[in-house]
Amino acid sequence: MVRIRVLVVDDHRIFAESLAAALAAEPDVDVSAAGSGPAALRCLERGIAEGRRYDVLLVDADLGATASVPGVRPAPSVQEGNADGLVDGISLVAGVRSGQPMVRTVVLAERDDPRRAALALQAGASGWVAKDCSLSRLLTVIRGVLREETHLPPALLTGVLRELTAARKHRTESERLVESLTPREREVLRCMVAGLGRKAVAERLFLSPHTVRTHMQNVLGKLGVHSTLAAVALARRAGVGPVDLAGDVVERGGQLA
Repeated sequence: MVRIRVLVVDDHRIFAESLAAALAAEPDVDVSAAGSGPAALRCLERGIAEGRRYDVLLVDADLGATASVPGVRPAPSVQEGNADGLVDGISLVAGVRSGQPMVRTVVLAERDDPRRAALALQAGASGWVAKDCSLSRLLTVIRGVLREETHLPPALLTGVLRELTAARKHRTESERLVESLTPREREVLRCMVAGLGRKAVAERLFLSPHTVRTHMQNVLGKLGVHSTLAAVALARRAGVGPVDLAGDVVERGGQLA
């Protein structure tokens, strides 16, 4: 019998352990539980090292710790998201989808929410399931996503399609605005997406702080926004990524920093 390896990721310990116990009663399911984003990533890495990869992650939509998980990229937003582009446990879905695309993720939610369900799908989730659904329903979803199926509650379908259509429209508009920037302004925007301040941008691009301020003002004006956070959110919608900071090596006082 081929066993399905499932990882329940929820920071409500009683719920996680109860769900894991219920799933473990199935003869073809091998289940573990993790109480945070970092714990889930450790479980995934350990599974790879042991040659026992997980097949499905059941991720709490309201997982509290994912915003600080190293290496987990923010989930794309349908329209705004929050200022950091992070949407609860859905950011973990995005990171897992990027790092381990063979793992299927299903979001467990307290309530139906078309906007957040659309976010989950954009992040790479294969399903959205109510936490109070029956065990048989959850098992159907788990087995279904392994067959490349996408599972959503019927009541959410219309709302999710509306959100995805709006997201496509917003992305097109955002891309058009970004295309209006000069190459230098786009470079400054990518620095802003990376979280660099004016001084850091000036040092990186070998410009004066005054020149960088002018470029930043031009970027905000052309994008039609009034703050750096709004510019970053728009840039992310348009698919603009941050500059690569990992490759930066600065020599100071004879030492590498």
